[in-house]
Amino acid sequence: METGQGNEAGSGSGSKGRFRSICVFCGSRSGNRPSFSEAALDLGKQLVERNINLVHGGGSAGLMGLISKTVYDGGCHVLGIIPTDLLPNEISGKTMGDVIKVADMHDRKSEMAKHADAFIALPGGYGTMEELLEMIAYSQLRIHHKPVGLLNVDGYYDSLLHLFDTGVRQGFIEDSARHIVVSAETAAELLRKMEEHC
Repeated sequence: METGQGNEAGSGSGSKGRFRSICVFCGSRSGNRPSFSEAALDLGKQLVERNINLVHGGGSAGLMGLISKTVYDGGCHVLGIIPTDLLPNEISGKTMGDVIKVADMHDRKSEMAKHADAFIALPGGYGTMEELLEMIAYSQLRIHHKPVGLLNVDGYYDSLLHLFDTGVRQGFIEDSARHIVVSAETAAELLRKMEEHC
């Protein structure tokens, strides 16, 4: 493990809520809309206000870089987990907090899940969606019992949520499993709904 100029775990100024740490899946790009970056910054601020530590994919670019810097600068602990093959692609400049290098994507997800009390997906690409869907599937299989949240910025995930509903209507997804995913348009609303979901 590489250690950044560390903030101690749980050293933010807010009060502790239901979660000590949340894993955030998000893009190593910023996307085409300013609202995506604004949502990453806002989620970071909301985590700091609640004294929730961040677990993420270890990159310093895109939305990943924005949220990790926001949480780190706010005084909470940041843990990044990144496969060695992705180091040249996802790290540009200084990383925030601690970084664990792992062998592959499977190990990355396993480590992220081990260190988090809940999961949130911001907008992202295939990698973000794959990580999100694995956590949903694992919840359905009762491999974990942690909340899974979707920050649906500007309707980015509307089509995915519609696909889940189609799966229910067509008999592939149980109605109870459809409710594994908690979604909201703002970070504050999403965190509140996830706490209630517990």
